[in-house]
Amino acid sequence: MTKTLYYLFDPLCGWCYGAAPAVTYLRNTTNVVVHPLPTGLFSGNGAGPMDDDFAAYAWSNDQRIQSITGQPFTEKYRAGVLANRRQPFDSGNATAALTAVALTERERELEVLSAIQKARYVDGLDVTSQATLVGILHLLKLEEAASLFVSSGEKLHAHIRARAGHAQTLMQALGARGVPAFIAETEGGTQLLQTAVIYHDHQALYRQLSA
Repeated sequence: MTKTLYYLFDPLCGWCYGAAPAVTYLRNTTNVVVHPLPTGLFSGNGAGPMDDDFAAYAWSNDQRIQSITGQPFTEKYRAGVLANRRQPFDSGNATAALTAVALTERERELEVLSAIQKARYVDGLDVTSQATLVGILHLLKLEEAASLFVSSGEKLHAHIRARAGHAQTLMQALGARGVPAFIAETEGGTQLLQTAVIYHDHQALYRQLSA
């Protein structure tokens, strides 16, 4: 039987990047349908400047994530992102780009999220920039999504708000305190899954869904 899992995330969340192998396992080797829901955690009022204190905190946290998950955080990222004082910590544009994909080729949103994460954490690119994100969409031949993202119309913004609202409602109802959060939908309702072990055990989410 097909299982449904809501994946609550933010494209600038390092722990979400750390969870990527577990999400990839679900998508590629199981019958689980993963529905990505960006929460807007680091956009709008949640955005902020990339100052020295925040950069130092982020790098320390990133090194911990790398040691636990094996996901790389490169010197290119440290130099090109964390050391760049003109680049904000703001996931608004990345969330909009992902939402444009959700509206045009929904099944490819997680692929694009992975590409955005690699661009930031491995290649050290500015994924808060519209130009960088448009380049990623073009590279993946997502021309319709790129056009929708650039035009930035009310349809796109309404969908961004709706998805963030859905994510936040789920988080509040089930007591999720941050992202990533994984919420299973079953005949009996919804259930918040445990994430602590997924960073070194990529099959842990599937076992919880199958229990």
